[in-house]
Amino acid sequence: MNPASERLRVIEGDITTLAVDALVNAANSTLLGGGGVDGAIHRAAGTRLFLKCAKLGGCATGNAKITPGFKLRAKWVIHTVGPVWSGGGKGEDELLASCYRSSLKLAREHNIRTIAFPAISTGVYRFPLDRATRIAVETCRAELAQKKLPEQVTFVAFSPEAFATYQRELSAS
Repeated sequence: MNPASERLRVIEGDITTLAVDALVNAANSTLLGGGGVDGAIHRAAGTRLFLKCAKLGGCATGNAKITPGFKLRAKWVIHTVGPVWSGGGKGEDELLASCYRSSLKLAREHNIRTIAFPAISTGVYRFPLDRATRIAVETCRAELAQKKLPEQVTFVAFSPEAFATYQRELSAS
């Protein structure tokens, strides 16, 4: 087994409740909250997150920005903007991989040891779950093979189907 794989895990649950150094928010380009995970993180973190995000000037697809976690158990929130699925011919795979790389880069810059990712772009952005999961796991595995931080990456599945999909991908070598 790849040693980096030992630093990857999946759980099913609510990302907003986790006691990790950083949560990753599947944000929209305004960073001002929305539906799904984005809305849940903003609600749980409180108004100060919105006010902080309003000063960041948005975020481009595939990139990431960081804020404090405010009322969350996590010290940090890393906001990344995933691609909207358009059939796979508009660079969606690379943009999604870039979300993970950009988030992990910010994590290293802030000495973040534990980080939790949602299934970026698989909700209203309609990225196919199997494909998104493969990209998430492969990208994180490759990053962790080269870097000491973060020490632990947790993928947070929103459903039993997503949990099973991540488990299958994580067990593949």
